[in-house]
Amino acid sequence: MLEVLISMVVLTIGLVGLLSVFAVSLSTTQSAKQDQIAKQLASEAMESVFTARDTANVIFDQIQNVGTGTGIFSQGFQAIYNAGNDGIIGTGDDALAGMQTMKLPGPDGIMGTVDDISISLANYRRQIAITPVLDATNTPVSNLRQVTVTVQYSIPSGVRKNFVLTGFISQYR
Repeated sequence: MLEVLISMVVLTIGLVGLLSVFAVSLSTTQSAKQDQIAKQLASEAMESVFTARDTANVIFDQIQNVGTGTGIFSQGFQAIYNAGNDGIIGTGDDALAGMQTMKLPGPDGIMGTVDDISISLANYRRQIAITPVLDATNTPVSNLRQVTVTVQYSIPSGVRKNFVLTGFISQYR
């Protein structure tokens, strides 16, 4: 009888451990959608910076944050707006373009039909930080900058998360 009781306690402890694994996997699955959206928003901002340089919409001296020389990119965390008239994400004219939303195909699985689902991105905030790259003597390299895009968001459990994407941009295409 004692052996059966001990084996039941060991089995119960094992099952409780297994249930906690299921709970963690369920919460990870629930936040995967938000994680993917954050990655996409960060990539979109980084691509916008490179596109601005590559299409010669701005000169290299403008690829900085506002308040740093002739920079055009807003400082601090901003709501996720559509690109403004300049077509560049993260600049001062974006607020006039309105909040960005994400469209997903509806039940029919086809984009562009009447049943498409629009997702608000009000839960997300983005920051584009552009800093000079320093050489070995702590002197800024004139033709190279570091671009760090941070997207903040909350997952369904209420935990605040950050996704950070870092890259470098030079004046050369």
